[in-house]
Amino acid sequence: MPAVLRALVAEDQALLRAGLVRILEASDMEVVAEVDNAPMLEKALERADFDVAIVDVRLPPTFATEGLAAAVAARAARPALPVLVLSAHVEPLYARDLLASGQGAVGYLLKDRVADVDEFVAAVRRVAAGGTVLDPEVVAGLVAGSAADRPLDRLTDREREVLTLMAEGRSNAAIAGRLFVSEKAVGKHISAIFTKLDLPQASDDNRRVLAVLAYLQT
Repeated sequence: MPAVLRALVAEDQALLRAGLVRILEASDMEVVAEVDNAPMLEKALERADFDVAIVDVRLPPTFATEGLAAAVAARAARPALPVLVLSAHVEPLYARDLLASGQGAVGYLLKDRVADVDEFVAAVRRVAAGGTVLDPEVVAGLVAGSAADRPLDRLTDREREVLTLMAEGRSNAAIAGRLFVSEKAVGKHISAIFTKLDLPQASDDNRRVLAVLAYLQT
């Protein structure tokens, strides 16, 4: 990543937009553009001078899913364009749409998470670096709704725990710390997950994204 991350912010609520800009700038990032509606976002996403976009799902003029649609379209045109989407509500389908390309560099957080500045800034940096970040509440909803899933039935309880934390965008070290096991043990669990989900050979980062995508598609 560059020494100073450059961010694009799309949020229609003026107070929240100002807060996001302030947080990013206080964290040694540069905000190169601020927009408050979908047409302006679509144009801003064509720029080449930003490293990560923070985008509200719902933007004017209709407040449907214009922000998400613009982000997905931009990533189709520029694969792996780093985008962190913010939403007021848990909607796993949003995360699935973002991850559909299998290329990572995406995140989906509830707006409430912005209040935890350190976690939010870490999420922005993780997405900018090519990682994935999913809100824990989204992951919890996916776990609760995965009873009908067949591929995930192959995983042990521990492997499901590891996959859940992977879906939240956590590194092997962070997963090891959360589960009180060694990083080597986490690596073995992840290898088993790749095998049981029949994921093709690829870089570890890409296979992590594919594993999370398989998780979301259930």
